[in-house]
This record gives sequence, structure tokens and C-alpha cells, in this order.
Amino acid sequence: MLDTHARKYVQPSIDKTASYFLKKGRTPNQITIAALFIGIATSVFYILGYPVAGVVFLWLSGYLDAVDGTMARHTKTSPFGTVMDITFDRVVEIGMIVAVAYVHPELLWPLLLLSVSIILSMTIFLVVGAVSEKAGVKSFYYQAGAAERTEGFILFSIMLLFPSILLWSTLLFFIIELFTGIQRFIEAKRILQ
Repeated sequence: MLDTHARKYVQPSIDKTASYFLKKGRTPNQITIAALFIGIATSVFYILGYPVAGVVFLWLSGYLDAVDGTMARHTKTSPFGTVMDITFDRVVEIGMIVAVAYVHPELLWPLLLLSVSIILSMTIFLVVGAVSEKAGVKSFYYQAGAAERTEGFILFSIMLLFPSILLWSTLLFFIIELFTGIQRFIEAKRILQ
């Protein structure tokens, strides 16, 4: 929801960063890979007991994830770049869930439910993007929903920074992600029939 409706407020900063990297000869795929490693560092910092550093790296990773897409749209998007981008986003999310499970093994079941809801929602998102004839500014149809990447980052940040409410923030994330999956499924029925 925030990615769809609030992007216009941060896009000028993203455009400037994308232009800077392009002028320096960087490619969108290089920034995608950098975002992956910075995102993985989030999990490492959390496991080592530095949740604030983890959250900073999480948001930096997300920012670069937006920058690489803007760079691609200013040059030439590539199908493999899209695959890398979406795959690496999931790797960062999986890494965070595994890190939280490592630090808080008592929450394996809520974290498993969260993982299942993300898998379900992303499956619908990707299949609709693959079979839809609609196209947006991205290289596939981007199906908006209640929980997009920014909402996920907000909820992951709450999970990392406030361990006293970790159970409840994980369950809230699960519910929002499940709702998004249902929302996307209903929209898919509407646009694909």
C-alpha cells in the first residue's frame, strides 16, 4: 500500500541516487547485488545482538532495492534483472525470519505461519504478474496490496527492535500478509476472468 501510494514522496531522492550510480558507471544488477548483501547483513547484525544496526541495514537495502529498479527504467530493464530483484528480496526476508528464529526459537510456530503467509501472497503476486496482460512501469504487472515491501520493513523493524512484543508483531505481520494474499487472489479473479 505504501509502495503504491507514498512512492511519489521519496522518488526524487531515489532518482538522484539512481542518476549518481549511473554516472559512476554502475549497473542496476550491481546495485541489486549490493542490496542483497546489505540485506543479509541485517540478519547477521541481529544474531550478533545489534538490532538497531540491523534495522539501519534493512532500510538501506530496501532503499537500494528501489534505486536499482529506477536505474533499470532509465536504461533498459532486463528479465534476468527482474528475477534477481524479486529473488534477492525473498532471500533478505528469509534471512530475517531465520535470524529471528535463531535468536528466539520459542517463536518457531508464529514465524512458520509468517513464512507460509509470505509464500502464499508472493505466489499469487508472481503468478498474476506472469499471466496478466497488463503492464506497469515495472517489467511485469505489479499487483498492489495491503502489505507491500515498505509495510514488511516496518513490521520487520518492529520485530527486531521490540522483543517484548515479538510474538504479537509476528502474528500481526502474518495476519496482514494473509489478508494481502486473499486481497490479491480476489483481484486476480476479477482481472483474469
